[in-house]
Amino acid sequence: MHGAFGTVLWVVCIAGAVCAVLGLFYSRQTWEDLGKDRLVMDSELPSEPGHSSAASLLERDEEIRQMLAARNARRIKRGKPPLDIEQELSKLTSSTADPAVRAEVRQLVQARNYRRVRAGKPPLDIEAEVERELAKLSNL
Repeated sequence: MHGAFGTVLWVVCIAGAVCAVLGLFYSRQTWEDLGKDRLVMDSELPSEPGHSSAASLLERDEEIRQMLAARNARRIKRGKPPLDIEQELSKLTSSTADPAVRAEVRQLVQARNYRRVRAGKPPLDIEAEVERELAKLSNL
């Protein structure tokens, strides 16, 4: 009985490996067809307006106002005074960066500039690059 266990174990393992290889071979077509027919791939989606368009910014501000109003409702239920929604909105959507974030971005730009110089490329203006990176971060 114990001798048959080893044989059965090897047969099951080999059969499982053969089934796995066959399944991988036959499922290749499935992965190539993924996103076709009724499913939509990300590359086939219609392009949306940029994050900085006026409509997108208005929609973002309206959603932030709704979240702030809900937060105010919770504050009132707890007995705390409500906050000014427009003032909070201006704080959240202002483009001024935190000094710590600005310092971190400056370090990253300096490191990138150092790598550029080592590669023989001309150095970039660090201040302009920091502002460009911060603008890119604020559009996310």
